[in-house]
Formats: sequence, structure tokens, C-alpha cells
Amino acid sequence: MSDAIIRQNVIDELDFEPSVDAEGIGVAVKDGIVTLTGHVPSFMHKHNAQQAAERVRGVRAVAVELDVRLEDQNKKSDDEIAERALRIIAWMANAGDAVKVVVDGGWVTLSGAVEWNYQRQEAERAVRRLTGVLGVTNSIAVRPRVTVDDIKDRIAKALARSAEFECAGIKVEVKDSVVTLKGSVRGWRDRRVAEETAWATPGVTQVRDELLLQ
Repeated sequence: MSDAIIRQNVIDELDFEPSVDAEGIGVAVKDGIVTLTGHVPSFMHKHNAQQAAERVRGVRAVAVELDVRLEDQNKKSDDEIAERALRIIAWMANAGDAVKVVVDGGWVTLSGAVEWNYQRQEAERAVRRLTGVLGVTNSIAVRPRVTVDDIKDRIAKALARSAEFECAGIKVEVKDSVVTLKGSVRGWRDRRVAEETAWATPGVTQVRDELLLQ
């Protein structure tokens, strides 16, 4: 597929996605690598634009060079963002006081440790939605309470149960709670499903994706 076709498909996908204001976004493509430039009205729009581009067939990678330009009514002080972030993390991620929040100029840094990766993901997802946030750095650690063999077995069974793709070409390796996915998949979407399946497994602290696209 040519870069010109990929570029047009990315533009169409951005226009189609209701959670993205694509008016200020520029799209460039070279060798299947998409670069998004320009500006968006919130960090959530920036995140959703990246995901929309990644969904397009033929896209090999996405570089996001979008600025977040908040309207005056959406600008919040750092202490207000921090207070709201702590409340929503405790509620959505069920993390209590395990997650620490630092806000500097609208940029939120999350730290601490949780037992499950879904808590780590939910904490970041919740903060992304907050008005006034310009970016998020997720440094939350996952502290495992299961064995390596248990992690590998759970991932293998979860992949086998999935009706979304053929998992025969995927090999799972686990060392010190770090999962490495090897082999090949049919496309970007299958790759994402495999990654999400690995991350959803209790005790996983890192996922290394070495899957090749067929």
C-alpha cells in the first residue's frame, strides 16, 4: 500500500473518529510511518488521534508531534488537577493511596505501586480525561504475587480463548515477570490484542513486543 493511500486513510479515520477534533491536525507518511503534527484542544484528543492512526491498515508506526492548546475555560491550576486526579484514581482504579500524583505545568506524573496492571492502566486513563491535563507520565510499578509459570500459563490460555485472531504464531516467554511476545501476527490490530492480553495477566510488570507483521 502506498504512502499516499495510507495518508488519506489516516485523514479519513481522524475525521471519522468523534472523539478527535482533527481540524488542526496535519498528517505525513513516509515508508508507512505516520507523523501527526499541529494542535488539539486536549490531551485526550491527542491520545485518541494516535489510536485512530494506529488502527489504519498499512501503518507501521506513529510519531505524535501534536501540541495541546487548552482554551481559557479549560485551564486549571496544578493543585486543582492533582486533587481531582487523586480522587478519580482512588475511584476508578481502586488504588487507594498506592498511587502518587505530581503535577507540573499541567503535566501529570504518576508513581507508586499497585498489584494489578489494570489499576496502572485505569489510573492513566482516568487522568487523561481530566480538564487541564497537558500530558501524562505513568511510572506506576506493578508488584507481582504470582509465579513465572503461572503467568506464562495464563497468557497462553487467554490467547487460545480469544476469538479475535489466530494465536498459533505467537510464542510467550516470561522472565522475572517480564513477558516477551515473539512470532508473527496478521496485522497491527492482532498485535495490540496480544499485547493487551499479556498486560491483563496478573503479575506482569513489562511486555516486550517482538512480534512481526505478516
